Amino acid sequence: MKSLFYQYVLGFISTCACGLYSPLQAQWLLDLETGAVVGSRYNEVRVPGNGGTQFDIARDFDTKPAFFYRIRAGYTFGKRHTVSALFAPLRVKSTGSSSQNIDFNGARFAPDQPLNIRYQFNSYRLTYRYDLISRERFTLGLGLTAKIRDAAIELDNGQTRSEKTNLGFVPLVNFYLNWQMTDRLHFLLEGDALAAPQGRAEDIFAGLGYRLGEQWTIKAGYRLLEGGADNDEVYNFTWFDYASVGLVWRW
Repeated sequence: MKSLFYQYVLGFISTCACGLYSPLQAQWLLDLETGAVVGSRYNEVRVPGNGGTQFDIARDFDTKPAFFYRIRAGYTFGKRHTVSALFAPLRVKSTGSSSQNIDFNGARFAPDQPLNIRYQFNSYRLTYRYDLISRERFTLGLGLTAKIRDAAIELDNGQTRSEKTNLGFVPLVNFYLNWQMTDRLHFLLEGDALAAPQGRAEDIFAGLGYRLGEQWTIKAGYRLLEGGADNDEVYNFTWFDYASVGLVWRW
C-alpha cells in the first residue's frame, strides 16, 4: 500500500513539474470551502469488527451541527489537465447514553451513563483530472485521487475512555462537471468516489457558482460524505450532510 502511494505521489510531482513548463492555458486555483455538518443519517460502529457491540452514533446519541472547512490548491495546464491537493478535516461530537453495555475497542461502557463520543475523519488527497470535454460552457472530467484517511472514534464516560484510530491509503475515482448556465452563473457537480468489497467512499458536492469577476467566484450547495469499511478490525458506515459555501480564486 505504501509503495503504491509513493508511486502515485512521484507521478503527481512529475505531472506538476511538466505543467510548470506548459504555459498553454495554465492557471492556478485556490478553493476555500466552509459551512456546517447539518446532520448524519447513520453512523454505525462496531469495534472490533468481529466482536464489539454495534451501535449507531447518529440514531442513539445527540449529534450537534459541526463547523467544517476544506482547502484545495490546484493547477491547470494544457487546458485539459488539472492536478490538485486537498486538506479536508472533520470532527463531530455526540453526547447521550445507551440502554445497553457497549463493548468498544477492548473497553466496556455501562448503560445509562452519560457518554461523550468524538468522531474524526480527516482527509488528505492528491488528484489528477483530465477533462474529456472542454467547451466554453460545458466541462466534463475524470481522474484519480490518492487519499490518506486519518480517522478516530473515541468514547468517554468520565470513568472509562477508549479511542480507536485508523490511518490508511484509499484510491478513489475523481469526477467533475461544470455547466456554464449564463456568463456569471454555473452549475457544479464534483467529487471522489469508489466502492469495493472491503468498503466504499463517496464525497460529492452539488451546487451553484457565481462569478464575481475575472478571478473570483463564490459557490454554495450541498455536500455528502458517505461510506465505510467492514473488516475484523473495525466496522463503520456513516453518512454526513453538509451545507456548504465557498470562495474560489483563479489566477
